[in-house]
Amino acid sequence: MSNPVFLCPDLSGDRVVVDGPEGRHAATVRRIRVGEVLDLVDGVGTRCTGTVVAATKDSLTVDVLERAVEAAPAPRITLVQALAKGDRGELAVELATEVGIDTVVPWAAARCIVSWSGERGAKALDRWRSTAREAGKQSRRAWFPVVTEPLRTAEVAALSGQLLVLHEEAVERLSAVDLDGDVVLVVGPEGGIAPEELAVLVAAGGRAVRLGASVLRTSTAGAAAAAVVSARTGRW
Repeated sequence: MSNPVFLCPDLSGDRVVVDGPEGRHAATVRRIRVGEVLDLVDGVGTRCTGTVVAATKDSLTVDVLERAVEAAPAPRITLVQALAKGDRGELAVELATEVGIDTVVPWAAARCIVSWSGERGAKALDRWRSTAREAGKQSRRAWFPVVTEPLRTAEVAALSGQLLVLHEEAVERLSAVDLDGDVVLVVGPEGGIAPEELAVLVAAGGRAVRLGASVLRTSTAGAAAAAVVSARTGRW
């Protein structure tokens, strides 16, 4: 069984103190005790394996046994995820993080039911980022995905990488597309991608693709597509 993973931004020393909310979670919720072995990651590639030498109710002290810097995954996979109602957006982020997405871009698509604005939007973005962080730890990643600020369609069209738009009416299958370099996967809202949005994305070099005969929900389509890309590009 793999070691539990905790996030610690500063892994520079041979003895590391995990405190704050992460330390309280490790010591109080996960009940990590002296003598246990765990992994500490900084979310940007560094992983340390160490032994707990001291524990309080809100912190752990860890002696580092091994340290490694993992190469960033390549090619990079970006998920452009349309805003979704309820917890479906967070579920999309969680699943995509587990399969290895590198960047998540919230997309304010035309047919999104919800709108991120003001304090409500800031809180929603914080939830997506928290979800990515927790899913990164659960899936034992050293690199956590970056969740960007929300983008509009024209900004999505300008993203760097091979732009692949998941669309239920597409003829071309994702499994048959020639993949070359970084990939940007675009997932629309439950109501689908508006024709004018698809036109903008295609005009920018995007290609409409589908996964198969079934139509997936916005919360699961990104993870499924990322799995296909990961398998075909050697990331898996």
